Amino acid sequence: MPPHLLSDGPPGLESCDPDHKELTISLGKTSLAFDVRSWEEIVVSHLVTIAADLVAIALLVFGIHFPRHRNRDMVVAYLSINVGVLAIATALSSINASVSVGIGLFGVLSIIRLRSDELSQRQVGYYFGSLALGLLGGTKVDEPGLSVALMALLVGVLWFADHPRLLGRYRVQLLSVDRAFIDERELAAYLYARLGCEIRGVTIRRADFVNDTTLVDVRYEVPLLLDQSAASRPANPMNAEKVMYP
Repeated sequence: MPPHLLSDGPPGLESCDPDHKELTISLGKTSLAFDVRSWEEIVVSHLVTIAADLVAIALLVFGIHFPRHRNRDMVVAYLSINVGVLAIATALSSINASVSVGIGLFGVLSIIRLRSDELSQRQVGYYFGSLALGLLGGTKVDEPGLSVALMALLVGVLWFADHPRLLGRYRVQLLSVDRAFIDERELAAYLYARLGCEIRGVTIRRADFVNDTTLVDVRYEVPLLLDQSAASRPANPMNAEKVMYP
């Protein structure tokens, strides 16, 4: 491991800490600290973080995301980006690359992925979670327990934030209305009459007076009774009883 600059002091051996595997040597006005851990200890600590990352991304994808959203395409994206970042971060750690390189890698990968397709805000959250897990798993640290704890925290936050019961009655929809509106309050009253839900906010994206339409981003709250009736429906419409039409 590379030496670390400590402090000024007289030449000679200053200290040797067997518990923390650190050897401190003073050369003139410069003190250097060397990590004297064995190669096996360093490899084992790194393998712990790698294994923790693989467990965390498997739990995030197959235990949280897929059971809730059933989006196979995003499963492939999350797994590939996590393992790819893990491999790159591991390679950079082996050559003692700076932290700024890892942060730059995080930014470049984010721009490439986010510009390639339109993602919902929920998908963006899972995407950055996969990136962060890969960086935590691939970066060599002195205390692997800290990386494991941060991974557990990240997975726990995503589980909680995306839980169906957390603000589950609030919806966001992009609607095309068959009338041209300029006044948002008038539009909110019109949407309330059509949807039968409490309108919490509207944003007019485009008003077309030629075709008499309005493209609006609406945020609304589903009534409790309507939400409960929706929850009582079959999870898969294919499992519902067949309806015979004349």
